Amino acid sequence: MEAKKFSSSSSSQISTPKERDFLNHLEAYLAKRDGVDKLLKISRYASKIILASSVLPETLPLSRRLKSFESSVGISRKAFRLGKFVQDINALRSASFDSNQDIILTLLAYGGEGLYYFVEQFVWLAKAGLIDAKHMVKLQKISAWAEFIGYFGSIALKTRDLKSILEAEHRLESSIEISMLRGNGYEKEAKDMKKLMEKRLMKKLSILQDFADGLMAFADIRDGKGLLSSPFFIASAGLLSALISTHKNWLSC
Repeated sequence: MEAKKFSSSSSSQISTPKERDFLNHLEAYLAKRDGVDKLLKISRYASKIILASSVLPETLPLSRRLKSFESSVGISRKAFRLGKFVQDINALRSASFDSNQDIILTLLAYGGEGLYYFVEQFVWLAKAGLIDAKHMVKLQKISAWAEFIGYFGSIALKTRDLKSILEAEHRLESSIEISMLRGNGYEKEAKDMKKLMEKRLMKKLSILQDFADGLMAFADIRDGKGLLSSPFFIASAGLLSALISTHKNWLSC
């Protein structure tokens, strides 16, 4: 689709917003628990990639310290999920349903994610030593299944949203073509097209992130066995997810 040609001719008429001060933006980003959590996620999976790639010999002291760091960050991240399941409860309460499919997919997406965050609190308590470690395996299995189901529902919902965005782009494209043929201005339509294109990009990135996280959850379900469960592949998926999420959170704060 040649949407760029519509916006380029009127780009001179569209004013660009003033760039935000970097340090103020960084302060706002770090004030959000999701912001700090995703920076920790980047640190963890970058460490995992280094360890899985065998760049460092296992006998090297730095390799052992990196393993300890990765494990510590993993436990620290779970603390940032305390009470996070409440956001999924509120999302379910405020959701509007137009069909039975809406109900099923929304329950899968938010119900699965909410259960995952709820169980993860007990996984953290078990790893911290407050709960008997004998419950760890069962809790982690429940957590992995809930996470996987949540991502399945989320991907389905976002794929449907992406289809709606594409349909809106096609309608707007037709409107711009008509305005061009009539010699009318289309500055507003060009702005709307730019917003839709940005929204489409972010939706695609969000689907890719969910797919990467879903692969990691699937690997946890299979206890790290299988072709798609190699440590390097899973660590790469985790880093990709972390980078996309960091980008999204940076733009939203």
